[in-house]
Amino acid sequence: MISRRGRAGKRQRGALALHSACVALSLGLAPFSLEAKEKDVALSGGSSTAEKPGAPALRHLSTRDSIGDILEHPAFTGFGRLVLPWDDRAYDVSMRLRDVGTLLPYHSHVNPEDVVNALNRMIDDAGNGKAVFHDFYSAGQKREQPAREHTGLFFFRGRPGAPFAVIAPGGGFSYVGSVHEGFPYAAEISSKGYNAFVLKYRAGYGGTVATRDLAAAISFIVSNAEALGVNAGGYSLWGSSAGARMAAAIGSYGAAGFGGGDVPKPSAVVMAYTAHADYSADEPPTFAVVGENDGIAPPSAMERRVSALRKAGADVEYRKYPGVGHGFGRGTGTSAEGWIGDAIRFWQQAITRRSGEKTVGTPVTGRLHESSKE
Repeated sequence: MISRRGRAGKRQRGALALHSACVALSLGLAPFSLEAKEKDVALSGGSSTAEKPGAPALRHLSTRDSIGDILEHPAFTGFGRLVLPWDDRAYDVSMRLRDVGTLLPYHSHVNPEDVVNALNRMIDDAGNGKAVFHDFYSAGQKREQPAREHTGLFFFRGRPGAPFAVIAPGGGFSYVGSVHEGFPYAAEISSKGYNAFVLKYRAGYGGTVATRDLAAAISFIVSNAEALGVNAGGYSLWGSSAGARMAAAIGSYGAAGFGGGDVPKPSAVVMAYTAHADYSADEPPTFAVVGENDGIAPPSAMERRVSALRKAGADVEYRKYPGVGHGFGRGTGTSAEGWIGDAIRFWQQAITRRSGEKTVGTPVTGRLHESSKE
């Protein structure tokens, strides 16, 4: 097992030896290809917002509302706790959403307005009868490993049949910062017509387990693309900090390398502020961003990886923003503001250049390291 207490910025070395056959047994891959009877259950997850045409509008949240208002909101019935970052601690339900940044110790520039705007987007979708949450593990898989109860996919719809993005927020593998660098990303991506999913993965179990959750989620989406209304070709993976390690690992070795199905590699990887260094000989186009003042994942670490990817022939676009540190999210009000739009354009160009989807053949074992703060 890999320690979850590695130092921030520690370079990744050694082998993880993730044998796909063994991982497949631990995950139970059968639900990726859902039979008709299972599909309805998997796509609703039992806890998803039901599709009810003509449902009444639901109340919007504001920064004056509280954590308790999220947990009790009818749009999030059955999965409200998964909206929030921590799985292993009690919340002060009276905490105002204007103070939500205090729940995210590894993040900076948390903008409460961005948080509530993205939550309200989901509330509107739920009020319009659209499912905003899907389980990607079956009930049986959750019984096998109860911690899988802490997983799921939040769905921000774009155009029907458009490609999709999967977003893995960070949090040092201790928590999942979806409210800051998951939902706001997805809201912006979907506003451009693309479909976007925000991954809630198991926190507190290290990078390997979290990346297996990402592999399982991608496999679920691809297997159920028609029912979800998304195009399985040309998808992108987005990750920030710890989530960027996950996205980069799948980009290097494919979902099958981490126990997922034999699905195509992403057409692009978008990674924000990480010291992840590992790469393969066949990397997808990569868009990388970091803050000049990042003390957790220094720009020098990302620049070494960027240089290595370029030498290996990968298409890489790299941005370093002055005056910001680690975990800046959308970068609202900073020099990084607007980077999400640039990354979307990079993804669009990658789709255009891509002549055809490559499928993952014989899985290559992948290495994933984690830091306690990244």
